[in-house]
Amino acid sequence: MDFPFTRIKGGVGAPKGFLTSAVACGIKNPAVERLDLALIYSERPCTSAGTFTTNRVKAAPVKVSQAHLRKDDLRAIVVNSGNANACTGVQGIHDANAMCDAVAKPLGLKRNEIGVCSTGVIGLPMPMMRIEPKFEELVSQLSTRNGPEVAAAIITSDTRPKEVSIAFDLGGHRVRIGGCVKGAGMISPSMATMLCFITTDANIPSDSLRKSVLECVENSFNRITIDGDMSTNDTVLVLANGASEMPAIRRGSALCKQFRAALQWVMLELAKAVVRDGERVTKFVTVDVKGARTYLDAKKVAEAVCKSALVKSSWNGGDPNWGRILHAVGYSRARIREELVDIHIGGKAACLGGLQTTTPMEELRAVVAEPEFNIVISLNQGDADYTMYSSDLSPEYIDFNRSEYAYWKQARKDGLV
Repeated sequence: MDFPFTRIKGGVGAPKGFLTSAVACGIKNPAVERLDLALIYSERPCTSAGTFTTNRVKAAPVKVSQAHLRKDDLRAIVVNSGNANACTGVQGIHDANAMCDAVAKPLGLKRNEIGVCSTGVIGLPMPMMRIEPKFEELVSQLSTRNGPEVAAAIITSDTRPKEVSIAFDLGGHRVRIGGCVKGAGMISPSMATMLCFITTDANIPSDSLRKSVLECVENSFNRITIDGDMSTNDTVLVLANGASEMPAIRRGSALCKQFRAALQWVMLELAKAVVRDGERVTKFVTVDVKGARTYLDAKKVAEAVCKSALVKSSWNGGDPNWGRILHAVGYSRARIREELVDIHIGGKAACLGGLQTTTPMEELRAVVAEPEFNIVISLNQGDADYTMYSSDLSPEYIDFNRSEYAYWKQARKDGLV
């Protein structure tokens, strides 16, 4: 960011006026004691905004949360891991509503003020017989100290919780933004399995918050891919409660631009954390496309390269195969001229004018052997740029995703299938 800020602890519980909690229900496996149900709650009214998967197969909680946001501002979010509540029909909607009602009543809120999210296995009914008895404990344990527990409760195939929180001065007032995210597989958001929750004590009206969230999501979560798959559950929800006591941030003002820059930084940090924690990945790769005729052309090229199974396999093998990159540029449907394309890997020229360079292959291999590196693709046809963040594709990713039989076996024991 172009103004000073401090990283603080607390995640979504760091901003003033927010309480959080998390409990264990045994949603995926009753024999395993792990946090899998969480609650984020604002003690005062909020403005809110969200973005959701554009997958035409949408999970029940996505449908419910979208409907609630159209009617009201959210003041709380209830979320579970272990079961996506996706492709579950009318019963799935009933269960998502039941989760909203279970926290709305003791908190004195309306159902429409609750956002509900789920993540986990698709196609299995929710084991509500293990979830419903835990809501009383979930509400009673609300505290300012449980932000990290929320980050831990929402993970599925993630190897670690992912959260960020910062404090900065805005118009003479100390403002905080806190966020957490889950996601490691099925990552190619287009709002947009990825969930992100962000809280802030900034005082920002709904219209300004919605515009800021849409812009920041486009420049963060819509810029990442791991395996090219888009979830049925992708959701970003942002709550702002004004507890910093600052004056309202006017749309288009300098303060609004500063807030948006801070929100953008938090979202991008969380988005990058998702890629770094991708399912069995070994590389974090930044792809910069420069010199395109249009923004859309630059985006097409970046997405084609970052989603190419051949390119990603090369990265996993430490192979600086610029030919695979160039072939992806060619089928991206962007307007390009082969003889103008330059490709640099880690600052070293691998391809100039569509042809091989004299850079020793050993030097390029040394770059791609690193866990993080960047690739710059210069189209040399205009001034439009686009950046994406991607990973490699490993044999271990395939092994990890070959079967979810164990989850169906447990569901059969529960009498759900």
